[in-house]
Amino acid sequence: MVLTFMTLIMTGRLSALIALILIPILFGAAAGFSHQLGPMMLDGLKNLAPTGIMLLFAILYFGVMIDAGLFEPLVARILKGVKGDPFKVVMATAGMALLVSLDGDGSSMYLIVVGAMLPLYRRLKMNPLILTCLLMQSSHIMNVLPWGGPTARAASALNLSINEIFLPLLLPMLLTIGWVVLMAFYFGKQERARLGIVKRSKSIPYEDDYAESEKPRISARHKRLMPVNLMLTIALMVSLVSNVLPLPILFMIGFCVAMIINYPDKTEQQEKLKGLAGNALPVAAMVFAAGVFTGVLSGTKMVDAMAQSVVALIPAQMGHLMGVVVAGLSIPFTFFLSNDAFYFGVLPILSKVALSYGFTAAEVGAASIVGQQVHLLSPLVPSTYLLVGLVKVDFAAHQRFTFPWAIGSAAVLLLGMLLTGAVPFLK
Repeated sequence: MVLTFMTLIMTGRLSALIALILIPILFGAAAGFSHQLGPMMLDGLKNLAPTGIMLLFAILYFGVMIDAGLFEPLVARILKGVKGDPFKVVMATAGMALLVSLDGDGSSMYLIVVGAMLPLYRRLKMNPLILTCLLMQSSHIMNVLPWGGPTARAASALNLSINEIFLPLLLPMLLTIGWVVLMAFYFGKQERARLGIVKRSKSIPYEDDYAESEKPRISARHKRLMPVNLMLTIALMVSLVSNVLPLPILFMIGFCVAMIINYPDKTEQQEKLKGLAGNALPVAAMVFAAGVFTGVLSGTKMVDAMAQSVVALIPAQMGHLMGVVVAGLSIPFTFFLSNDAFYFGVLPILSKVALSYGFTAAEVGAASIVGQQVHLLSPLVPSTYLLVGLVKVDFAAHQRFTFPWAIGSAAVLLLGMLLTGAVPFLK
């Protein structure tokens, strides 16, 4: 089922949205679960509903702020600093993404960095896939932080403290951050060679990817409202970090307040909502479609069967290389499964095998983190749809462009683990 799904979307035969819904239904019915498919899919939808709602209203909120010109002063300052140099734009992208990713929340980082940097990419006619690639690679490695999620899951699944897994990962993590910076350096040099240093006048038009005409200048009303919009956005970001309310509720409230402030007239609100729907609805629809896929994958016990089958296929003679084996298996497993399914369903099984060959639980837990460098490219990760939706790039094109670099990140992280002894090569 998974291979059919990936083949269809990577070859462009079906869109991800349609494949996520139809493929699991067909395979689930063929496997004899036709009568149980409804409840399975509903369970999957219920699990992803909060995420889908959060992404829907987050895109709507930031759409209002972008149209109101909130990020224009920031863009103008960055543009002044980079002086039309694509190399500096790309390096600034990597630096900002790594810094903002410190909170471990990829969705927030995407919203903030895309809002600031995407206009620059458009104005300088740079490749937007570089933006999505760098943001995802930054999120990949910063997600290793204890509060990012995977490290905590691995520790919980193996009954360890987080520090037992995380502290040995510090140096490999820094090495991988260096790899991300090196990627940015390479991309920046490429774009500078392709575009040159762009000379612009003081009045730089906002160039849309899909239209030659200029977008209208910021209205006088929105210029006056800019401090209010900035305060509202800061308050929303602080509330997100401090967990005042669930994320979906915060963005729903923030969107309503933003609409009232910027578009007080009811007719204006309706027109603006229609204009923003084109960006927001495809992302939300994709998340709910992923709920159908994960619901069938879990409900039919395909996840459990895949885990048991793969473990059974590990030859006994590879037991002394289980650190590298776990690292290697974590890449496909975390790509095709959710983090919860891998860390709580598959990792304990792999750990039992590794322990019998002399590996410690901490070493197995560290090795399992390698797959996170590819995990966010999975079509089952909701935040990825947010990223490609904001930047307006094709999901499959983003996968094809980013995948080799993600594998490189995984290789660098594993190399760092082997060099520092966080994961022994041989026992």
